[in-house]
Amino acid sequence: MELKEKQKKILDAAVELFKEKGYMGSSVRDLATKLNIKAASLYAHIRSKEEILEWICFGIAQEFFDELQEVKSTDIAPKDKLNLLLDKHLSVVLKNRDVTHIYSNEWRHLEERLPEFIELRKNYQNEVEQLISEIYKAENWELKSPTFTTRFILHTLNNSYFWFKRNTESTSEIMDEIRAKLLYGLLGNQKQ
Repeated sequence: MELKEKQKKILDAAVELFKEKGYMGSSVRDLATKLNIKAASLYAHIRSKEEILEWICFGIAQEFFDELQEVKSTDIAPKDKLNLLLDKHLSVVLKNRDVTHIYSNEWRHLEERLPEFIELRKNYQNEVEQLISEIYKAENWELKSPTFTTRFILHTLNNSYFWFKRNTESTSEIMDEIRAKLLYGLLGNQKQ
């Protein structure tokens, strides 16, 4: 999805607005006011407020998929692949804190494309679960519930924006802490 320059400005303003007021609490009029234009003028660049939510949700989902594909295609040890997966996902979150907040909390308000988005999320979860299962098998680690483990990891990673937005000065420390908790706490792997 390639946005035009004006659409990018609209998207940036909408991200600020949705973060501030929530998707449902924001109107096209609010967005127009934020951009210093008339509400009717927005419709030359967007179909609806929902289209902007689609840009946000599908856009960051694509970033997560791109990073996952990169992890899957690397030729490194399985344990390193797991570290790389966590780092790549956290990097997308860190780069897009406000977008991740909206992605994590507002996606349910997609109407027209909600089934497509749910399917996309399931596909991503399934691919991550498959990768985690392969890593566990290769490392001879016990994995009792691949689905629960995957959901827990993704929930933790997707909601890490909360910690990043509060602690802007120590992002690398937060990334290390999240990674350590997932690798050595939840997953029970041994630090080496």
